[in-house]
Amino acid sequence: MADSSFDIVSKVDQMEAENAVNQAQKELAQRYDFKGVGASVEWTGEKLLLKASAEERVKAVLEVLEAKFIKRGISLRSLDAGEPFPSGKEYRIEISLKNGISSEDAKKISKIIRDEAPKSVKSQIQGDELRVQSKSRDDLQSTMALLKAKDLEVALQFVNFR
Repeated sequence: MADSSFDIVSKVDQMEAENAVNQAQKELAQRYDFKGVGASVEWTGEKLLLKASAEERVKAVLEVLEAKFIKRGISLRSLDAGEPFPSGKEYRIEISLKNGISSEDAKKISKIIRDEAPKSVKSQIQGDELRVQSKSRDDLQSTMALLKAKDLEVALQFVNFR
């Protein structure tokens, strides 16, 4: 019997992210506490730019955006938010979306699989994702459960289970 396998990836659904940003923009336009503070969320290339007139207000904009991402099923671990910084008369926060697993995170994940997963499970790094293989599908499912239980810095998705 051939080996069963699955891939571990870390990707953000771009359409869901855009929908979350659009919902946040609507909420910022409607909420009374954001009137007159210049609060906004917008895409600048691959990054999100949050603006407001005060540092507390831009942090509140970030909280609204995070709530919309959670509702849309996007993990907050895939957001890389910077610190608020002044820019002229307003404060800004830049947020980038993490796509792909970095090489050091991939090494950490494969070490966890090597040390704690069943012995029949093998993993190999392929670019910005990991391929996990085993003869037993049950071992692969227990490996998925093991990785979900770990508190890693990256949002993991399991795809191509066959």
